[in-house]
Amino acid sequence: MEADQEVLAAWEALRDHWLIPTTGNRPSRFLFYNFLRLTLGPTFRFLLRLRIRGEHHIPRKGGVILAANHLSHVDPIMVILASRRTTHYLAKDGHFEKLGTRFVMKSTGQIETRRESGGLDALSSAADVLDQGRALGIFPEGTRSKRTEAPFLLPGKTGVARLAASYPECVVVPIALIGTRNMMEAQKHKFPRLHKQVTIQSGEGITWYQWLTDVNGGNQSAESLKLLAEKEEHEIRSELAAFYRRFTDQLMGSILALGAP
Repeated sequence: MEADQEVLAAWEALRDHWLIPTTGNRPSRFLFYNFLRLTLGPTFRFLLRLRIRGEHHIPRKGGVILAANHLSHVDPIMVILASRRTTHYLAKDGHFEKLGTRFVMKSTGQIETRRESGGLDALSSAADVLDQGRALGIFPEGTRSKRTEAPFLLPGKTGVARLAASYPECVVVPIALIGTRNMMEAQKHKFPRLHKQVTIQSGEGITWYQWLTDVNGGNQSAESLKLLAEKEEHEIRSELAAFYRRFTDQLMGSILALGAP
């Protein structure tokens, strides 16, 4: 579904209020990552007890946000295996401190974020990935769920919506990871239990433009966006925050509906 040109123009007029600036850094195209993905990826998909469903929903080219639930340290690997694309994740600086883990993180194209820099810097690093038309992996919950009883899914943080709004033609794909905690639970399993079954279920994606005009989404028209642009700045930011919250809640609902525990 193509976005209406008047809606595009009206949303663009609000650019100063929703744009996440990039850092100006270009994520490197790691040849070693591509080698691992093309060689070890098929091997893992063959050897592991993986059920990969809905992978046709993941675009093979262009900027895309792969949004999944988060239960285990193996979750990024599972998304990468299912996506069949070079997928970049933001990782906290602690993962880059030791030489061995730093090599793994750097060689697989993961992006170091510093805890003291704040959320906007992390979003700007994520924007670098989308700006280059690449695949960004993200866990909307913002952290690994530590709940001991179902439902394990935490409320989503609105960073994913802000990124979608800043790159409104990028597809956001909901992904449910099922069984990853059984494969490797933090503080319990030192190594992944590779015999445990994992299901990776991808759902139909949506762009911000599509969501914004959908009656069950943002329910906005060119006229309503133009009226929004005429309001005071604090009112605009308040309404945009409401959009972000609604988009995120619906995305989390999609992940839950796909089977996230």
